[in-house]
Amino acid sequence: MKYPLASYIFLMLAITFGVIANGYFLKVSSGFTKIIPTASGILIILLAYFFLAKSIQNIPIGFTYATYGGLTIIGATFIGYLKFNQAPNLFSIIGICFIVIGVILVNYFGSIK
Repeated sequence: MKYPLASYIFLMLAITFGVIANGYFLKVSSGFTKIIPTASGILIILLAYFFLAKSIQNIPIGFTYATYGGLTIIGATFIGYLKFNQAPNLFSIIGICFIVIGVILVNYFGSIK
């Protein structure tokens, strides 16, 4: 199976848009009560899913979704820390480290059958 560079660019775009939608717009929409952040978040998450769908055409779905999910969680946590002053505690940091380890294991040592 081929892994063209374009698929990884699509995956990076999906992660970027996922982080923006989940890490920023979901928070500032105040539970979907503010129309502009809500509409922006919906549009951006749709873009994230569009690019995610494009990336799984050439990258196995398990690898793609594990990478997307893990890095989106990490990115949203980072935005929460920088923008909303939500510092993760020790257990959160340990969990994030496990996510990073999981993404690495899936991408480098996972097998395709």
